[in-house]
Amino acid sequence: MITDWDDAYANGIHIPDAERFAPEWAAQAAAFRNAHPPNVLAYGDDPRMALDLFLPAGTPRGLAVFVHGGYWQAFDRDSWSHLAGGALEQGFAVALPGYVLAPQARIAEITLQIAAAIDLAAAKVGGPIYLSGHSAGGHLVSRMICENTPMNAAARVRHVLSISGVHDLRPLLKTGLNDNLKLDFTAACAESPALLMPRKAARLTCWVGAAERPEFIRQSALLANIWHGLGADTASIVAPDQHHFNVIAPLADAKSDMVRTWLA
Repeated sequence: MITDWDDAYANGIHIPDAERFAPEWAAQAAAFRNAHPPNVLAYGDDPRMALDLFLPAGTPRGLAVFVHGGYWQAFDRDSWSHLAGGALEQGFAVALPGYVLAPQARIAEITLQIAAAIDLAAAKVGGPIYLSGHSAGGHLVSRMICENTPMNAAARVRHVLSISGVHDLRPLLKTGLNDNLKLDFTAACAESPALLMPRKAARLTCWVGAAERPEFIRQSALLANIWHGLGADTASIVAPDQHHFNVIAPLADAKSDMVRTWLA
């Protein structure tokens, strides 16, 4: 039985040397952008409503998208540019969208923003679409292949990789995170992929670290299990020794199991 819901969804305090990760991500991302300057595309009026599009040499094999996490209220696309490396080396165009953070935007509004960003990138790049996201980003990319997706290009999505995703938002009503998220029960249900129908032919992999908080392991197993029973092609992978902050690192490596699984 969970009695401390804030602790159940807290990551940093349970990860050794957690404070080193954000500066490392920022430095790696800046170095990657210097080596691979992106095209910056605005999909809305707010400065955060823009995406970085990294293009490979030659014609792209398709479009890969990574949506960052931060509980819908932290970080920016610029912190994660290096994670485009694996898919870019595999010959894909890679889009990293930003979005307006809570409390300025509600989760339902962020869902619409991510759909608009992916649709813009999809208009620029042909071929199949592969989506990935971490934590809150895992929620957002899973939301793109729900039956009631707001994404126009959803039929082109071949695979979604939700990394440490939060797929049932109802537990967050019991946490201090909701001070900024401002969810009520109705909104939490409406934006929870685990409570929604997947699109026909949806293909989903839920990937989580074995050293993560038990709630993240449960949330990953939950969506894969429920959507499998609703006809989706799902898989659930628990990566040994990985925690919430290092589980995403293999996206930068074109030869990693994560990238091969995602883009297979």
